[in-house]
Amino acid sequence: MKIKTAKDEYLEKATKLSEEESERLLSRMSGKLPRRLDKEKLSKLDALAIQLEIEDDQLDEWRERMHSMKAKN
Repeated sequence: MKIKTAKDEYLEKATKLSEEESERLLSRMSGKLPRRLDKEKLSKLDALAIQLEIEDDQLDEWRERMHSMKAKN
């Protein structure tokens, strides 16, 4: 099983987050990511960067679905 690693662009974004933004992002983590953070297999910064990337991917998918729905109407 391959462990997802944080991309440099997302690591940079994660370093610029405020403490409150970091907490909000960490609170939205799901799946194996929180467990990896708890077991210290990931640093907090890496977990934040991976979560940012996941949310960007999800947003892109949502936008595609919305665009597709609008095109059908």
